[in-house]
Amino acid sequence: MERALPLGPEDRAILDLEGPTIAGHTCKVVVVEAGEADVDALRAEIGSRLGGVPQLTWRLGGSDHDPCWIVDSDFGLGRHVTRSAVRSPLDRAGLRVEVARLFEQRLDRGRPLWHMDVVPMDPGFAIVWRIHHALADGTAAMKFAGELLWDEMTGPAARPRAHRAGDDARRRRHLAGFVERELSRSRVSSPFDGRIGRRRQVAFAQVELGPLHDGAKAACGATVNDAVLAVVAGALRRWLAAHHGSLGDLRVKVPVSLHQADDEAGNRDSFFCLSLPLGEPDPAERLRAIKAETILRKAEHDAEAMDGLLQDLGRISPRLRAFANRIQASPRSFAFNVSNVPGPGAPVSILGSPVTSVHSIAELAERHALRIAVASVGGRLYFGFCSDPEILDDVQAMADGVEAEAALLGA
Repeated sequence: MERALPLGPEDRAILDLEGPTIAGHTCKVVVVEAGEADVDALRAEIGSRLGGVPQLTWRLGGSDHDPCWIVDSDFGLGRHVTRSAVRSPLDRAGLRVEVARLFEQRLDRGRPLWHMDVVPMDPGFAIVWRIHHALADGTAAMKFAGELLWDEMTGPAARPRAHRAGDDARRRRHLAGFVERELSRSRVSSPFDGRIGRRRQVAFAQVELGPLHDGAKAACGATVNDAVLAVVAGALRRWLAAHHGSLGDLRVKVPVSLHQADDEAGNRDSFFCLSLPLGEPDPAERLRAIKAETILRKAEHDAEAMDGLLQDLGRISPRLRAFANRIQASPRSFAFNVSNVPGPGAPVSILGSPVTSVHSIAELAERHALRIAVASVGGRLYFGFCSDPEILDDVQAMADGVEAEAALLGA
């Protein structure tokens, strides 16, 4: 890149979300349970492959009102791939604490907006990779991992899910139903609504993909994405019964990737919202109810319609788009966010050592104290939970509930 590259509207919107209590980055937590934390070898490997991801040498330039990406003329991997301050090897519980500590920190806006901390573990090591959401969404970050970290893979790489943009006439025909579904307000207040602070708590869960896929299909022909929402609903039901008492429906925001194959966009996604039936005690019935809601939103292309609506409003008036963004960001519009990004279907390795887990952690939003990010790699689903502990404590209990609910559906 020889000249300044303006940030896209999605990138700018995400950059503007960062503030005193909200960090704008996401995080990949990659655990390798063999070998040593050889930072020099990792830098050398990344350096040899960095040409495939030139975005990671960009830094912010321009002004606050007109930001752009420019090449960092003083770029050095020694500033971006470093050994963690942890001196003694950590277990899994210690890793969660360290990830939360790192996640609370801010990336230096004077440098390219990413950083890898190499953390010693017993056994092996972990890579905690923070990358600013303005630079890459979940799909782009997974693509970057394939370019930089994974050893050469023999299995198929993940592809962005196909989507159809639709047309203006179809969008107008379904506008009334779309507005009712996607811009309606929750009838109950969110238990995760509160003033967000700077502290974070994280938790991990993992589920075998095959049994969950087969169980969801056998139960009602549901997809893995439906099953993810169903096990999250079951875990929330367990957690709320123990900690909160209320089991009314909660609206969940589900991001949908609009990336096309081989596009270079850092952020290209939309979303739809639906209510999770937390009052339903039967896991199979919860799954059926969720499947019925997601089928409707896919058939009506709600995510694409939302993307088109926001783009149209932006062309008419940036203030109108900002107003719509405030409406859909309200805790009454959705209580929490669950993203699901496909990764490599085959197991992966780093520097010749097998990767045993790849968890994503996504940042909270104002008045939304819970965020769940899911990634699929090598036949497993990895759930990453992030919360504000002043509002939602003991989030690992919620993660444990995901594994228990997945076992029920898988059976």
